[in-house]
Amino acid sequence: KVHAVNSVDLSFEKGEFAAIVGPSGSGKTTLLNMLGGLDQPTEGSIVIDDTDLSKLKSSQLIDFRMRNIGFVFQAYNLIPVLTAKENVEFIMHLQNKPKQERETRTMELLKAVGLEGRENSRPGKLSGGQQQRVAVARALASKPKFVLADEPTANLDSKSTENLLDIMEDLNKKENVTFIFSTHDQRVVNKARRVITIEDGKIISDIRKN
Repeated sequence: KVHAVNSVDLSFEKGEFAAIVGPSGSGKTTLLNMLGGLDQPTEGSIVIDDTDLSKLKSSQLIDFRMRNIGFVFQAYNLIPVLTAKENVEFIMHLQNKPKQERETRTMELLKAVGLEGRENSRPGKLSGGQQQRVAVARALASKPKFVLADEPTANLDSKSTENLLDIMEDLNKKENVTFIFSTHDQRVVNKARRVITIEDGKIISDIRKN
């Protein structure tokens, strides 16, 4: 048997800016997916604000994710036929938020990520860095408790990476949203205020920076 994540015991406080690091195959993405309710642990539990994700039915888990967790993926995962504005608004549509609230929140976020004026551009007309910034805005649209970012800088050049990290750090401080990264990128590690190292599914170090 291979234990992708083995005897991990972690807790995160609101407003953390944390990176989970380790070699390929160490269990980073599996751990992140379990934190987000995308994968279920075979033993143990994932508890968020007193809600045990393993106790939720599938429909309840989907609703919980939609209202509490933002995701940023390595491949952006934007809807290609929608504009930047429509991509950011999409989750708020699912939450049945009023039109004015959706539009105000969307424009605030697109401005925060430096895409004011590009709101009507579809993903195919945006650079990789711009698409990832749309993905960050989308992840924050529903005002989640935390954002999980799986290798968010893997496909970006150095300048785009620095810009994206500055934006996420700024939003982390302004909105007090917890960010948890899975990453190989030393630039992400340098920005993180907490670095958790995982190897063979086990936590080998957990360092909080001053």
